[in-house]
Amino acid sequence: MNQKSYTCPKCGNRKADIDQIRTTGSGFTRYFNIQNRKFHAVSCSKCGFTEFYKAGKSTGTSNVLDFITG
Repeated sequence: MNQKSYTCPKCGNRKADIDQIRTTGSGFTRYFNIQNRKFHAVSCSKCGFTEFYKAGKSTGTSNVLDFITG
């Protein structure tokens, strides 16, 4: 998402902060706490309203490192 085209649906602010989060899936990945799902979090810099957008799955290397480090 291009930050310049953002408009908050709650307050109309045009500035946003973009972060990335990782979460576990279900079954095996949840049991072993392997964070194989990525999302972009777009948060309004004024009111804090946040939307999540799916970014795709993690690579095998990052899953192995996550498994080893817990």
